[in-house]
Amino acid sequence: MSGLRIIQKGFNYSQDGPGNRLVYHLQGCNLRCPWCANPEGLSLEGCLMRGKDPESGRVREKHSCKEYSLEELYQEVMRSRMLFFEGGGVTFTGGEPTMQFAPLKELMERLRDQGIPIAMENNGTHPRLTELLPLIDYLILDFKHPDAEIHQKVTGASNERIRENLEKILNLGRQVALRIPLVHGFNDTPEALAGFLAFFKSNPMDQATLEILPYHEYGRDKWQQCGMEYLIKDGFVSEQQVAAFEGAFREAGIQVIHT
Repeated sequence: MSGLRIIQKGFNYSQDGPGNRLVYHLQGCNLRCPWCANPEGLSLEGCLMRGKDPESGRVREKHSCKEYSLEELYQEVMRSRMLFFEGGGVTFTGGEPTMQFAPLKELMERLRDQGIPIAMENNGTHPRLTELLPLIDYLILDFKHPDAEIHQKVTGASNERIRENLEKILNLGRQVALRIPLVHGFNDTPEALAGFLAFFKSNPMDQATLEILPYHEYGRDKWQQCGMEYLIKDGFVSEQQVAAFEGAFREAGIQVIHT
């Protein structure tokens, strides 16, 4: 692969790292979370999306991604640097950005040499994740479930590598913004909460923040457009459940944030 396959790109403020950021959603993911909001990004090859045009009613087809050369992306970022206000920069997310590890690292190195602030949102599974830490100013990492077997059953992969990478990052004293997508029937149980707390209490959390992301169905239509079945039937959690989780984490001394 000579470039990067991108699902979508554009500016977003504060939700994908601090400040105003140029966000690249990279194609491909090694997990199969059934609530994924970007299912068109699951396969590294992408998918053919079919949907009706809201005005004409005609069925239209488009491929879910486009490949850009590293030079194209580098020049785009450099042209955009005046827009990186309030601590902004570029963010790589997905899909799972580390699925395209080699070209991603090369682009990040070029941007780092130019002083561009870099954020990356990832699922924590890549065995070489810590190699990228010197290139990242703001790291966002999902921690979906503390139990390896449940994580495997629901997402298609164990959480052992995630826990290992996260332990390394926390014990290095590196900044990390943790996110827990809270999904009914998956990780909203007292057992899951106890597992999260046990992990956090066994590691230094002074450089970590934690955000609870309540389940939503923003990606449901895109699953259908990609010809895939949306399997979540009842994933919503209540405000009281979110507040209970946040309260337990705060009581444990963890900095809970909202973006």
